[in-house]
Amino acid sequence: MSNWDFSGKTVVITGGSRGIGAQLAHDFAEYGANIVIVGRNLEKAEEVVQEISKHQGRHLAVSCDVSKIEDINRLFDTVEKEYKSLDVLINGAGVNVTKPAVEVTENEWDYILDINLKGLFFCCQRAAKTMMSQNKGKIINISSTGGIKPLQVVAPYMSSKAAVIHLTKGLALEWSRYNIFVNAIAPGLIPTEINAEDFKNTKWVEKSIKGIPLRRLGHPEDLSSISLYLASEQSNYVTGQTFVIDGGFSIK
Repeated sequence: MSNWDFSGKTVVITGGSRGIGAQLAHDFAEYGANIVIVGRNLEKAEEVVQEISKHQGRHLAVSCDVSKIEDINRLFDTVEKEYKSLDVLINGAGVNVTKPAVEVTENEWDYILDINLKGLFFCCQRAAKTMMSQNKGKIINISSTGGIKPLQVVAPYMSSKAAVIHLTKGLALEWSRYNIFVNAIAPGLIPTEINAEDFKNTKWVEKSIKGIPLRRLGHPEDLSSISLYLASEQSNYVTGQTFVIDGGFSIK
């Protein structure tokens, strides 16, 4: 018998149209959840909905730029109207700009922080209001090992992901009285659309793999089991934690 049963549960995944978010959409749909795929590109979000439509549940694609509060409000208004409840929020939306810190512009800094941190916070805030009325809910924030271990040429991204880890602790502390569990996952080096350009550099990839004790890059599915666990009733004594999934990269 499966440990996971999300039948009738509503799972909102920002950044769900690609990479890690798309993988998690498939995972939760497989176990019966209603999935809301959130992304700036509605066409790509709808493609993921089509892919997971073979599973039971009511799946929906919503266009949303999480850097815009009005988009966030529209997103959660839609979720409340369509599903009447919200069980799990996965904050997977994220962007990056790879360049030396001395070359980062104000617009690039704002672009990264507005999506990776501000957008994540206000999605948490709006979701929490619904979850408070239900007296239950699970929030999973996608951070990065870059938020734990300093990396080069990604200063704004690294800063945003470190902030996500600390924010996760603070929200868990505030919202525990409402039976809202807030945790984070910090993936290591996983090739996705967000870092596709970086992974075209074969020398950098080879060097990076040598720095990983397990000697391989990660895959989006490496985050599947921990995400299902944190969203399930089995993690009802776990909150404010960050789970590092990086092949041992951050321990060196």
